[in-house]
Amino acid sequence: MTQPAPDATRRFSVYAHGDARHCRQIEGVDFEDAALAFVHDWGPEPDEDGQVSVIVIDEDTGREQCLCVDLADDRADPCGV
Repeated sequence: MTQPAPDATRRFSVYAHGDARHCRQIEGVDFEDAALAFVHDWGPEPDEDGQVSVIVIDEDTGREQCLCVDLADDRADPCGV
């Protein structure tokens, strides 16, 4: 299988954890990029720590990741870390 170029955008489906009915398609270079774009564009409500957990699915491979976006640091890390 051919790997995409490092800066090539891919299509992801992203939704806030526990709210799949508001799933959106996002283009990004990786899972973290898609998670950040989703949170910035659709602004789901953060938890008391200022974080939003999102599920990101790569549309080409079906691979799925849960990422926790920290709004103060504007970064996404794997859930549960």
